[in-house]
Amino acid sequence: MIPAAFDYYRPQDLDGVISLLQEHGDDARVIAGGHSLIPLMKLRMAEVPHLIDLQSITELFGIEVGSKIRIGAMATQSDIINDISLASAAPILKEASLQIADPQVRYMGTVGGNVANGDPGNDMPGLMQCLDASFLLRGPDGEREVKARDFYQGAYMTEREDDEVLVAVTFDAPKGGYAYEKQKRKIGDYATAAAAVIISKDGSVCKGASIAMTNLSDTPVFCTDASNSLVGTSVTADDIKKAVNAMIEAIDPAEDNRGPVEFKKHAASVVLTRAIKSAWERA
Repeated sequence: MIPAAFDYYRPQDLDGVISLLQEHGDDARVIAGGHSLIPLMKLRMAEVPHLIDLQSITELFGIEVGSKIRIGAMATQSDIINDISLASAAPILKEASLQIADPQVRYMGTVGGNVANGDPGNDMPGLMQCLDASFLLRGPDGEREVKARDFYQGAYMTEREDDEVLVAVTFDAPKGGYAYEKQKRKIGDYATAAAAVIISKDGSVCKGASIAMTNLSDTPVFCTDASNSLVGTSVTADDIKKAVNAMIEAIDPAEDNRGPVEFKKHAASVVLTRAIKSAWERA
C-alpha cells in the first residue's frame, strides 16, 4: 500500500510545530512513533497533506520520577520498560508496556502517540485513566492540562484542538497493589479486553481502588461504581463479582473480528477478575 502524496516537515522546536499546525489546519498531522498513523495513511483511510515529525523536539523526550511523575510525549514503551526509577515508582507502567505488541513496536511506539489519537484499542489511555493522569497540551495560547478521564470523547475524538500538541503525561506516584491484565488473539494484536487496576489497603480492608478497561467501548472506560464498590470491603469473591458486574454495565462493546458482544463481555469479566485479584495480593 502506498499513501497519498504529502509534504514532510521536521521542525526543531515546539513553536515550529504549532506554527505549522496553525498554517495548515485540518490538513496537518503530527507523527510520533507512527504505528497508528502510518498504517491509516498507507491504507488511504487517512489523507494527510502535511506531515509534521516530532523526532527532533528534544523537550518532548525524557522521564522524571518523584512524588509527581512526568513522562514526555516522545518517551517510548521501551524507555518505560528500561527506566529503573519509573519501574520502582509506578510498576504498573512497565507491566502494561511489556504487553504492548512486540519489541520492534515498543522501541518506536511513544506514550504521546498512544494516548493522543483517541484509538479505543490502545493500552495507555485506560491505564492513564486508572492512574488519574493529566495530559499537558501546548498550543498558540500556551499550555493547559486535561484530565485523562475527561480527554476522550469518542473513537479518535479527543479534547485536543487541531493546533495543540500533547507535550507530556503527569500523575502522582501510585500507592498500593497494581495489575494490568490483557487478553488478545495473538502477539501484536489489540486487546480483546484489558484491565488496569490499582488497590490500596488498610489492614485487611480496601482503602481505595481505581479500575479502567480498554477496547470495550468507543473510549477507554474508567468505572467509578466498580472502583467504589471495593472500598471498605475485604475484596472477597463476592466483592470482586460486584465490581466486575458494575464494569460490565459500564462498557459497550461492539461485535467485530475479535468476537461477538457476549464473548467480549465474558473476556472482560475474566480479565478484570484476574486483575483485581492480582492487585489485591500485591497491595
